[in-house]
Amino acid sequence: MRFAVEDCRHLTRRLEGDLLRAGQQVVRVHTRLMADARRSVRRPGRSDPIDAEAVALASLREPDLPVAQLDGPARDVKLLVDTRADLVVQRTQAASRLRWYLNRLDPTLQVPSRGLRRHCVVTELTEHLADQPGLVARLARDLLTRIGQLNHDINAFEREIRDRVRTLAPTLLELPSCGVLSAAVLLGETADVRRFRSRDAYARFTGTAPIPVWSGNSDRVRLNRGGNRTVNCALHMIAVTQARGVGDRGKAYVDKQISAGKTKREALRLLRRPLSDAAFTALRADAHLLDRPEDAAATPKEQLPVAA
Repeated sequence: MRFAVEDCRHLTRRLEGDLLRAGQQVVRVHTRLMADARRSVRRPGRSDPIDAEAVALASLREPDLPVAQLDGPARDVKLLVDTRADLVVQRTQAASRLRWYLNRLDPTLQVPSRGLRRHCVVTELTEHLADQPGLVARLARDLLTRIGQLNHDINAFEREIRDRVRTLAPTLLELPSCGVLSAAVLLGETADVRRFRSRDAYARFTGTAPIPVWSGNSDRVRLNRGGNRTVNCALHMIAVTQARGVGDRGKAYVDKQISAGKTKREALRLLRRPLSDAAFTALRADAHLLDRPEDAAATPKEQLPVAA
């Protein structure tokens, strides 16, 4: 038996998990497909029965709908990455307010850029403010304590993420300029790369597939602002780092596009597509090695499309 559910996983995750553990097949119907089905029914309005009918009609009409799967280790990576990102936002807010307090207390005090991420800088500032009276000094000391705890928690999450990614995605980490955090974002947001039938489908997911806007004799494409923007941002950071490298294929690709008349922004945008293909190839290789760990040492790794 096959069940179709609206693609809103923050609400349907528990239902999907129960159905999958019971041996049923579950497909996800995107909300825009439901809108098309809703317009074709005779009853207007919005209600649970109407939405259920729209989901059923869309699932019968549309082929190759995404198939739900049980959560795997990639979801744990995503949860760790999301939690670390929240802590980084809290640290940035606390650091901004602390700098304002420090300026009020001592305008000549110089704090290095991004220095509040280092324990030694936090310790030195704490000692500097230890004997200063007043409410502002007390609030600054409280913020320093908070920032020190956030630094400790962020570093702990980074270590755990690094250990998990090195086990789950060793091939992805070999992609030039792809650090542990970028690899964790790609791994966690992709979930299971085998749910994508091709690298073109994965490019649609990452927002790197161009959208055609040609008409008549004009053959053009425009920027794709859809897809998973978190993955797109991770690919952009890899592209920016590769464009700075000397002797890297990514830099050579960007230089070639610039010499052909593209701007640097357009060249980086174009570089994100081969990087998406490279990530797709690496994730598929890692998925294969996880399925058959005994082949990890014997199987040669595929050549990545963009490599040093």
